[in-house]
Order: sequence, then C-alpha cells, then structure tokens
Amino acid sequence: MDLHVIWFVLIVVLFIGFFFLEGFDYGVGGLLPFLSQEDRDRSQILRTITPVWDGNEVWMITAGGALFASFPHVYATMFSTFYLALFLMLLALILRGVAFEFRGRREGRSWRRFWESCIVFGSVVPAILWGVAVTDLLRGLPIDASMVYTGGFFDLLSLYSVLGGLTFLFVFLFHGAAFLTLRLSEPRLVARARKLGRTVGGIAILLFVLCLWLTYVQTDLFTRPLAVIAILGAAVAFVLANLLLARAKDCGSFILSALAIALTTAAFFAGLFPRLMVSSLDPAYSLTITNASSSPYTLSIMTVVACIFVPIVLIYQIWAYHLFRGRITQKDAEDEY
Repeated sequence: MDLHVIWFVLIVVLFIGFFFLEGFDYGVGGLLPFLSQEDRDRSQILRTITPVWDGNEVWMITAGGALFASFPHVYATMFSTFYLALFLMLLALILRGVAFEFRGRREGRSWRRFWESCIVFGSVVPAILWGVAVTDLLRGLPIDASMVYTGGFFDLLSLYSVLGGLTFLFVFLFHGAAFLTLRLSEPRLVARARKLGRTVGGIAILLFVLCLWLTYVQTDLFTRPLAVIAILGAAVAFVLANLLLARAKDCGSFILSALAIALTTAAFFAGLFPRLMVSSLDPAYSLTITNASSSPYTLSIMTVVACIFVPIVLIYQIWAYHLFRGRITQKDAEDEY
C-alpha cells in the first residue's frame, strides 16, 4: 500500500480513537451540572473520568503529531485557518485540566462550583469546535493555490458548521450519559444519567438528521459510496443506542454509541479522501494526500516509528481502562478528593 494512504488511514484511526474516548469524557463534563447539585454526587461523577481524561487527550496530541509529520502543509494551513478557534479550544482544555486538579484542594461550595464551571466550559466548547471544524473541512474553505486560507474568522461560521458543532456536542453528551450508566454504582445516579441520556439523545437524533440533510446539500460526501454506507450505518447505530438506553440495556447502548461515533468519523474521512482540506475557490487548490505530504523518506521513517510506538500507546490505554474498570462508589470519590 502507498505510504500516503497508510498515513491517511493511521490519522483516521487516531481520530476515531480520540472522538470515541474523549467523546464520553466531554459528555460527562457537559452533563455535570444537570446530574446533581450535591458535592458528593459530583465527586463520584467526576471520578469516572479523572483517572483517564489526560490519557484520552493523548490521542489528539498523537493525531496532531501524525498530521504534522505526514502532511505538514495540511497542518500549517489548518492551524492558520482555525487559529482563533484552536486558541479558544486550548484555553478551554487548560482550564479543564487545572479544574480537575484544583476542585478538591479546598472545601467550600463556591470554590468547587467555580472549578466545576471550568470543567463544563472545557468540555462543551471543544466538543462544539470540533463539530464546526469537521463540517467546515467537509464543506470547503477559501484556500488559494498557495495553500493559504484567504477568509476570516466568521467565514468559518455558517448554518451548517454551527449545526455540526451542536450535533457533535449532543452526540457526545449522550455518549457520556451511556458511559456513566456503566461506571456509577448508586442506582439513583444511574437512573438520572439514563433519563438525561434519553433527553439529549433525542435532541442529538434530530440534529444528526438535519446535519445529514445539509451534508447532502452542501458537500459531495453522498457521491462516495463508502462514506454513504458509513454515515447511514452511524445513523442506525445511534438510533439503536437510544432505544437500548431507554430499555436500560446500558452496555449495548454504549457500544452502539461508540460505533456511531467511529462510523461518523470514518464517513467524514471517506468523504474527503484523497483530499484533506477542500478548497471552495477551486477544487484544484484542495490539499490532498499527495500534494501536501512529506517526502517519501520522511514517511518511511515515520512509519517505522509509528509501528513501534502506536502499539505501546494502545497497550497502555487498555491497561489503564482495565485497572479502573470497576464502578465508582462514594469511597472512591472521597479517596480522590
């Protein structure tokens, strides 16, 4: 297989892993204020993700590193295009990381509520921005022949991109609710997570359908058979995930929710291939896996590096989740906070 295609597939896999893992991470953080007003309950809820949230972020860092190594022109154009959005995302993620560490450092309701609001902000904002970025890349951006973005910040915002951002947010909220039903031990909290999951899941289905319609109207994704199969499979999986959650089939709901996220991500990349950034000015200006890639020598070296270190990351991640696989109790939350 061509090295360009291998690295494209690797980036797809890394983003699937990132959206699957960080999806429920963002979802738990976004649902926090709606699940309970009690400190003891919120401590249990946060304890479900505090051992693993930073490991989940590694997937984003690895995907960014892989993009820089294999397709540097895409990396440069993308970061200049989404500069302000990425700055806002970075700020949100920094606040979120600090909040996880500082929330339990002092007693006091106002102290904890402040840091909890940072966790919510740091979960909701990146989820929306990722949805905006994905839909913008698929719809196309004003990129000229020199691979330079010629638009402004508000050119990134449209009905389609805003709808994409909201769709990502509510899908992740549902994913987080399904995750909580598997990780919390108190029946009342599990029931609340399940009820809230049904609510946000219903909204997510509506947004998903609207986003699919605009994707059909504004992009060429539906001209690509593999992308069509993946996106329709994602839609079916997500509807079934909602139905299973309503019937308290929590494990199946979480698995199907994860499958929907994975298939949506795969559909996005299949809709782009062999492009990585679509130019709305002229299709010939689009950045592809060939005109935006590193040299064959660089790709060959990075392939060897990836073959060594990607399995290590996978093994560590699996071990971490195996280690923290049990349901969270009040004692677990007290031990951390």
